[in-house]
Amino acid sequence: MEEPTVVGIDIAKKKFDVTLLVESKEKSGAFQNTPEGFTMFARWLERNGAERVHACMEATGTYGDDLALYLHRAGHVVSVVNPAKVKGFAQSGLSRTKTDKADARLIARFCRTMRPEPWQPPTPEIKELQSLMRRAESLNDMLSQERNRLGTTEGMARNSIERTISHLEEELRITRGLIRDHIDQHPDLRGKRELLESIPGIGPVTSAMILAEFGDVARFQDARSMAAFCGLTPRQHQSGSSVRGKTRLSKTGSSRIRKALYMPALVAMTHNPVIAAFCQRLRAYGKCPMVIVGAAMRKLIHIIFGVLKSGRPFDPSIAMTA
Repeated sequence: MEEPTVVGIDIAKKKFDVTLLVESKEKSGAFQNTPEGFTMFARWLERNGAERVHACMEATGTYGDDLALYLHRAGHVVSVVNPAKVKGFAQSGLSRTKTDKADARLIARFCRTMRPEPWQPPTPEIKELQSLMRRAESLNDMLSQERNRLGTTEGMARNSIERTISHLEEELRITRGLIRDHIDQHPDLRGKRELLESIPGIGPVTSAMILAEFGDVARFQDARSMAAFCGLTPRQHQSGSSVRGKTRLSKTGSSRIRKALYMPALVAMTHNPVIAAFCQRLRAYGKCPMVIVGAAMRKLIHIIFGVLKSGRPFDPSIAMTA
C-alpha cells in the first residue's frame, strides 16, 4: 500500500512546527500562527511537492482552529486528535524526546500509522455560538477574579473594582442575551436546546455549552465515545495482582465540558430520578462521593446522547432501562 503524504503539526499560540513525510523523505519547518504564516506554510508544501496532504494536529484549546479551517478549505485532509492518543502512540514506540520539532515528527508518524478520521469544521452557527460561549466564560472568570479582590481591598482601589464588577456583570448579561437570541434564530439549535433542557439538571447555560462544544451528535458512534470526548470515562491503575490503584476519570478530553457539567450533575443527583437512583446504588456499594459525582456526570452524558440522538425529550421510564 502506498504511504500517504502526511504532515504533523505541533501548534502553539504564536507559532507552529511541522514535519512533512513524503515517501521516504522528511522535511521540517516552523511558521507563525497567523494568516501570513498559513500562506507561507502553503507555499512551503508546494515547494516540497505536497499538493494534497493529510494534516494532523492535537486538539489543544483553540490555537489550531484557524489553521485547521485554512487547510480544510485548501482541499487538504485534516485530523484533529485527542492528545492522549498521540501520547499513547509515543509510549508504545518508547519516544522520550520532547521538543516542538520532535512533537511535530511524532504527530506525523502517528498520522501515517494510525490514519485518524478526517475533521469536519463546525457549521457557521456553531462557530458563532462557540465564540459567544467562550466570551461569556472569559467574562465570568474575570468577574470571579474581581470579586475575590474586593474582599481584600479598601479605599479608591475598592471603588475601581466595584465599577469593573458592574461593567463585567452588564457585559455578561448582554452576552448571555446574544447567546439566547442566536439559538432562537436557528431552528435546529432551538430544537436541541429544548430537548436538552427537558433533562432535570440542565439549564440554559449548560445547554448552550453542550450545543457549542459537541456540535453534531452524529459524529459520535455511541454515548461512550461522547463521554470519552469529555474525559469522563474511568481509567484504572492496575498491574499484576499487587498494584491496584483507585479508578479515576481519564480527564483526557474537553475540560470545558467537564467544568460545565459538574454543577448540573450535583443538581441531577437530587432532582433527576434516573441519576438519583443510580447514585443511590453506588452509595450502597460503598463508592466514595467524588467517584459518585464522576459517575453522575457520565450518566448525564449518556442521557444527553440519548435525547439528541432520538430527537425525543427526556423520559425517565426509557432512561431507566437504557
